[in-house]
Amino acid sequence: MTGPSSQPNSQPWDLAIVGAGPAGTASALGALHARPDLRVLLLDRADFPRDKACGDGIAPHAVDVLAAVGVHGLLDDQMPVHRLELTHGEAKVSRAMKRPAYVVPRAEFDARLLAAAVAAGAWFRRGRVRGVRAGSSAVAGEVAVDVAGATTGRARTVIAADGAHSVLRAAVSAAPGGRRVHTRPRTALALRGYAPVQPAARGRQRIVFGTRRQPAYAWSFDRGDGLANVGYGELLTGDGPVPSRVLLLAELDRLLPGAGDDAEQWRGHHLPLSSWPWQQPGGRILLAGDAAQLINPLTGEGIYYAVATGVLAGRCAVQSLRGQHCGADAGRLHRQAVRALLGRHLLHTRVGASLVSRPALVRAAVRAAAADQRVFDDLVEVGLGRGRLTASTVVAAVRELST
Repeated sequence: MTGPSSQPNSQPWDLAIVGAGPAGTASALGALHARPDLRVLLLDRADFPRDKACGDGIAPHAVDVLAAVGVHGLLDDQMPVHRLELTHGEAKVSRAMKRPAYVVPRAEFDARLLAAAVAAGAWFRRGRVRGVRAGSSAVAGEVAVDVAGATTGRARTVIAADGAHSVLRAAVSAAPGGRRVHTRPRTALALRGYAPVQPAARGRQRIVFGTRRQPAYAWSFDRGDGLANVGYGELLTGDGPVPSRVLLLAELDRLLPGAGDDAEQWRGHHLPLSSWPWQQPGGRILLAGDAAQLINPLTGEGIYYAVATGVLAGRCAVQSLRGQHCGADAGRLHRQAVRALLGRHLLHTRVGASLVSRPALVRAAVRAAAADQRVFDDLVEVGLGRGRLTASTVVAAVRELST
């Protein structure tokens, strides 16, 4: 899986990608699909397979993006999940989604994506990246990549896909010639485990919204192998102490009684929630996935964003390297591409996120989805893909609010 052990001819890499999760591997796949002869290096501090705290939900939208760069059949052996169930207090909707989703542990999903990227021509190395240097501190036209315990590498373009606690994001924000990235986004905290699936949760994804602490929800997603990914998460408001593990588990059990019984592999994680407008500085260093602070603030979903923005970053790197700027305008191209794909969607999720702290509005939306399949479908698209809050959905929710 690792590819050759040394850099060809000691030349700079065309593209170095920091982080080999979905955003990083999608970046490699996007770049190599556009230009198969590109010299692409994937760096990650972990060996694969490795666990990653996540809800493990894979929306069909992410599968579509991967198919567009030549990755087919990645989840054909997994159980499709057709039904989504949403609950807020007494309000409840349980409907079939237009297209099924999947629940695949990240240890498995990420390893499959990495294998696909290596098969496409990427080189993978284990190494902890401590930072990057561009501009006057590096060779003109290149970015220096500082890897712990190794000689500093060089690349013509770099993609930061190193997750929620990205070490590259601050360096990119401070880079000359571009707009600054928000360094302190709105953040959620979640706790995830794997438990025997309850009979009521088989074949479905269940979400129960919090009624005490807002906004928050508990979940149980059937993996199809006798286990469910279960957990609870809430927005960190800054008004009080960070919720403890004991509190998170108690809220999970209150909202989904017994769902966490006999669970193992508990892991907590922070989610940097997306904002609007989305920022990406100019230059040779691009942001993708969690490192770009792209987590849906309504659902906490990040896999689709990671895969979609990763592919765009890889394509933009190739486009820039082919152009007259030889990589220097990659950041501008990526900013334009991501905003074209997600800009209006991110605005709608930002507006929606400002409303979900009001319990009456959440209940009204759930009731509207229970009354109308089209409203349900709209909400699924907003939460899992790049949909928008349509006028008909807003009207339906307002109508339920007044009843």
